[in-house]
Amino acid sequence: MFSGIVTDVGHVRAAEEAAAGGMRLEIGTAYDTADIALGASVACSGPCLTVTDKGPGWFAVDVSGETASRTTLGDWRAGTRVNLERALGLGDEIGGHLVTGHIDGVGLVEKAEPEGDSLRLSVHCPAELARFVASKGSVALDGVSLTVNEVEGAVFGINLIPHTLAQTTLDDCAAGRRLNLEVDLIARYLARLLPER
Repeated sequence: MFSGIVTDVGHVRAAEEAAAGGMRLEIGTAYDTADIALGASVACSGPCLTVTDKGPGWFAVDVSGETASRTTLGDWRAGTRVNLERALGLGDEIGGHLVTGHIDGVGLVEKAEPEGDSLRLSVHCPAELARFVASKGSVALDGVSLTVNEVEGAVFGINLIPHTLAQTTLDDCAAGRRLNLEVDLIARYLARLLPER
């Protein structure tokens, strides 16, 4: 479980194809990797991935073909910047919202416009996910916990404040960028429990 608060911006050091459409990624990081156990979970721009190897200043993860095809990870190459968050421990502060690292779909930035010191995004989500996105609710985009400003059909608005721009990979968002989207966990389960309208 994660909170959507990015604690390091790493980068892909190497990306190798694996069997069945999967891949192996080596990710450079400022984390002290001596403190990261093999088998630990790290959110990498949204998806929760398992650490399979490591060394000073880097760790490796294996990405299944399913994950590569349903997220933006299939497009990653050496140099791709990555939002990183280590898994929460019991008693940790949840500064964002509850984030599982299970990506629901890929959103597409339709507009990115400066608004004062902030950046205003309009993001189109897959139609089947639109009912899970609510004004003043939460979403995670590339692993970053964000508040939804407004929703119109399958398009929702987000405001990226200067701190978020400085601490994440969202600083270079432009129209056409694809983002890993995780809808709010509570909205997902409420929709499952309630009859569809």
